Amino acid sequence: MTITQRTQRTQRTLGTSAPLSVSALGLGCMGMSEFYGTPDQAAGAATIHRALDLGVTFLDTADMYGPFTNERLVGEAIRDRRDAVQLATKFGNERLPDGTRLGINGRPDYVRSACDASLQRLGVDHIDLYYQHRVDPTVPIEETVGAMKELVEAGKVRFLGLSEASAANIRRAHAVHPITALQSEYSLFTRDLEDEILPTLRELGIGLVPYSPLGRGMLTGTITPTSIADGDSRSTPYFPRFQGENLDANLALVDRVRTIAEAKGCTPGQLAVAWVLAQGDDVVPIPGTKRVRYLEENVAALDVTVDVDDLAALEQAVPRDAVAGARYGDMSPIDA
Repeated sequence: MTITQRTQRTQRTLGTSAPLSVSALGLGCMGMSEFYGTPDQAAGAATIHRALDLGVTFLDTADMYGPFTNERLVGEAIRDRRDAVQLATKFGNERLPDGTRLGINGRPDYVRSACDASLQRLGVDHIDLYYQHRVDPTVPIEETVGAMKELVEAGKVRFLGLSEASAANIRRAHAVHPITALQSEYSLFTRDLEDEILPTLRELGIGLVPYSPLGRGMLTGTITPTSIADGDSRSTPYFPRFQGENLDANLALVDRVRTIAEAKGCTPGQLAVAWVLAQGDDVVPIPGTKRVRYLEENVAALDVTVDVDDLAALEQAVPRDAVAGARYGDMSPIDA
């Protein structure tokens, strides 16, 4: 079976009370414009086009990526194929055009203006899935989601999502308007949400969209102590798992994953993505890349079967408490 044949028939549904059908694997577009090395708009556009050809139609961006340039890139790339795409974007991490960060903003007036600005940059008349990127602790989530609900009623947005929200705020938000999906970090290296958040999602009928399912590239097996270029945010203390002794310890875990992957005839990254996919049909990971060859490698993970024995082996290879370092140097923006 070819990759194209496999992905064309592989769909998953996010949410039950407000269901959205998407490709089983999505594409995170952030790195095309910022954070992970030098932006490459042309390569990013080519990767989006190839993704659509392969049946990866669930595209993820945000207004703060670039800032603002990633939405323009995605909008231009899908211009003649909008109807084939499930388009997700986010608001809430407020930035100026020069990149200055203003903080988290969940005020209703900002929700409305941010959506209008995203629609203009994307060049579309509606957003399929609109996320609150981070929960604003100064604004009751009922007020933020109330404004998001108005966007649905106005036809500007089809479905609503949250990102990195606590179980309590997920419940409060869902009571205002059905939440279709939660986007949060989830991978072999980050499993915090299994304790309380994932059971809450399943109780309420909300899908999970894991970002960084490859541990920000660590689980691809291509990271070394000298491979991260200057200008890549992973080289900074903002990502403690990539620093010093933490990196050494985590690369040792990746070697264990590599051993299991080699026995299965796949790459460590493919096995890591397949592990996330195996966590449930309500889980749709969005590995990010700006290169066609890495996209194709990720898509091939759909053909990797992870059975009970594989899950047990991976659990032993990467125990939850074995990963060294916090996922962010500053965890304060994460709702808890």
